Amino acid sequence: MKIGMETGPDTAMETATQTATQTGTQTGIGAEALRPGARPGPFVKRALIGVVAGCVVLGGVLVLLPSERHRTVPPAPGPVARAMTAVGAGAPAALPDLAVLIRDREAQLRAHPRDEQSWAVLGTAYVERARRTAAPVYYPKAEKALRTSLRVRPKGNVAALDGLAALANARGDFVAGLKWAGAAAQAAPKRWTTYPLLIDSYTGLGDYRATRRALDKLLDLRTGPTVMARAAGVYRDRGWREDAAAALADATALARTPAEQAACLEQAGQLAWERGDAEESLRHYEAALRTDPGEQGALAGQGRALAALGRTPQALHAYQRALAGRPEPRYTLELGELYEASGLGGAARAQYDVLRARVRAAAAAGVNGDLLLGLFEADHGDPAAAVRLLRAEWQRRPGIAVADALGWALHRAGEDEEALGFAERAMDKEHGGGVRSALYAYHRGQIERDLDRAGPARRHLAEALRINPYFSPLFVPLAKAALVSLGEPAAEGPAEPETRPGSSDGPQRPNGPERGASR
Repeated sequence: MKIGMETGPDTAMETATQTATQTGTQTGIGAEALRPGARPGPFVKRALIGVVAGCVVLGGVLVLLPSERHRTVPPAPGPVARAMTAVGAGAPAALPDLAVLIRDREAQLRAHPRDEQSWAVLGTAYVERARRTAAPVYYPKAEKALRTSLRVRPKGNVAALDGLAALANARGDFVAGLKWAGAAAQAAPKRWTTYPLLIDSYTGLGDYRATRRALDKLLDLRTGPTVMARAAGVYRDRGWREDAAAALADATALARTPAEQAACLEQAGQLAWERGDAEESLRHYEAALRTDPGEQGALAGQGRALAALGRTPQALHAYQRALAGRPEPRYTLELGELYEASGLGGAARAQYDVLRARVRAAAAAGVNGDLLLGLFEADHGDPAAAVRLLRAEWQRRPGIAVADALGWALHRAGEDEEALGFAERAMDKEHGGGVRSALYAYHRGQIERDLDRAGPARRHLAEALRINPYFSPLFVPLAKAALVSLGEPAAEGPAEPETRPGSSDGPQRPNGPERGASR
């Protein structure tokens, strides 16, 4: 029986009569009482009226019900599904969701210990948890889970290969990361989630041409917020700030979860910070924290921006909160330097001790922290030890970040001639040094100043302050003082020659004039 809005009273009465006939049979009203021409009695009249009213109501209800052509909105995914989707795509997962996913997969594996897919998901979730919490204890757990998955299914287990690549990159072992990601790409060349891992590995190894090729392949295979955020990082490294900012804006708008959106906002805050816009970076960091209070990187960024704006007590509090949730060694160093710049030497030294302990704990879990430790030793500890650490790091991954750090360590150890070659390489676009870094420009300017190359030194120190006048609470005052000591450029006389870019193996330079101190 089909009843719609167009049903008229006659049709309804006819239908009601048929229905009443059926009903009467069931209730003892004879069919002859409703035969054509028969005069219905009072009871039958009441029955007909009731049936007609019921049909009208039923018609209205059926009109309001959705048609079969319009499906209802499916329920929102639960925490396990959300975290599994994020982990599988290499996107940030909310910490509470991640905890539920880990418990779920652990329970599944207790019942089904040969479920290689669950082992791969669990291992990759451990990597994400270690990354989000800076708790290196999860890295050995991740490795055990991922290798178990690969042992259960040695062939075609691309999820485990991707997980091992993510683990190696997170530990700073980019050679191993490239090995695992390369194997995954060979096994499944159309699997888009492998290419962000290749981008991380190539970038870590300083192979920027290969990084761009991997990004091109990724963009051919996939679009969306995860891909846009990864592209923004490559654009930033090439010095394409406007493209990076546009990609991040799109990624933020299209992000599917609060955790993913907050990560995009935090990355946008970093980009604004690097170009010296402390207020804009602070707005991005605050928006990230409103979106996902568990985004500890935004808390540390907030501390950085607040310190730049002269709000030191609030900055210290933000750093302390960030470290309580994510004891990242880099944040520990930043807080120690803020203490030192504020005249709190004892608090700074305590932070530096904590930094060393955290790097040691991470190393015990297979994490390579030599780049950060080398920079720290160059500025606050033993420059000769920094040179040893960073020379070894240069052999492992000759990228621009290591070139800058090694050049600075050599300078601090009194080897300015060799130092300048590495400092030049860090800013040499031919070798991938397109990123506009205030710290790199500062390091190069101080090295040139101690080599009595006044013109280039003045230019690079001024460039550092133009790029970001707040780049370091310790080094900004030193950059300003160095510029004052160099004085104004000479009104006449030949321009000082530009130095040549460094060669790929870390060039040696001829002996120069006597060196002075930069700090």
